[in-house]
Amino acid sequence: MADKERNHTVLNPARLSVAPMMDWTDRHCRHFHRQITRHALLYTEMVTAPALVRGGAAHLLEYSDPEHPLALQLGGSDPQELAEAARMGAEVGYDEINLNVGCPSDRVQSGTFGAVLMKSAPLVAKCVSAMKNAVDVPVTVKCRIGVDDQNPEDILPDFIARVRDAGCDYLIVHARKAWLQGLSPKENRDIPPLDYELVQRMKARFPDIPMSINGGIDTLSEAEAQIALGLDGVMIGRAAYHRPWDVLSRVDERLFGDAASAKTRSQVVDAMRPYIQAHVDRGGKVHHVTRHMLGLYAGQPGARIWRRVLSERANRPGTGVEVLDQALDLMSQPDSLAG
Repeated sequence: MADKERNHTVLNPARLSVAPMMDWTDRHCRHFHRQITRHALLYTEMVTAPALVRGGAAHLLEYSDPEHPLALQLGGSDPQELAEAARMGAEVGYDEINLNVGCPSDRVQSGTFGAVLMKSAPLVAKCVSAMKNAVDVPVTVKCRIGVDDQNPEDILPDFIARVRDAGCDYLIVHARKAWLQGLSPKENRDIPPLDYELVQRMKARFPDIPMSINGGIDTLSEAEAQIALGLDGVMIGRAAYHRPWDVLSRVDERLFGDAASAKTRSQVVDAMRPYIQAHVDRGGKVHHVTRHMLGLYAGQPGARIWRRVLSERANRPGTGVEVLDQALDLMSQPDSLAG
């Protein structure tokens, strides 16, 4: 992927984005989501700067052009290494480079990046400045409201001021603390209480830096409510993954002022067929793609059959794109599902 011509519109910040999620928002997931929404900003899984700069893992930057608008999320804490990784991402055509200051996993902490960097605001500012000097695309930060025993009311204003002054183009704030000891990454997504009002106050206090909110927001109506309260955008994670149609099919109309997608769910399935076939032709498995499509019919009659057929059959040796037809056929005649 040499320098790509950008012929798409990217709002800064996006009114709605799909959160970067490890093991979920890979290139297959993003291609699927792009069949449902034209405008929502999509993010890669976190890619570590050391893997790109020292590990020779440039293949982690691969994507397909239809995924735009698309942001690369980086993990790291060395300013020059992050600058080089950002440069690599910009050169292959990413529309935004995002720094992860929110992931609480032990593996990330041991690398001195992710949420632990909330304790090192001056270092984060140096990282942002170095990245800004390296690329022409927006450089953004995704953070928590604090970690461990930090008082968010005390530390978050200083953190925001420092990254703003370093050139951060916009900030995505996960409205929960992260507890680096005692809670798993999964628990850190659910147990620390949400504090939306704090993020809203930070936006009012720092009107000169665009700010999106993340955490626990499950519907477009909730996203619209946050924007009405002054936030510039909303990032949705698990709800967009597990119920992609509910979250993404009307977002172009409701948050981006464009026509809603005219596609039906079945047309989205049809749009995925050539992509899946091309992946299989390259030696991939149908399951690599269809695992991200399990929630397409969430809440609809036959949704359980759709999930069951794809879960049980897509990973079998020799399975091809016809598994989609099998699932759709059985949804229309549920009594015939056996085995």
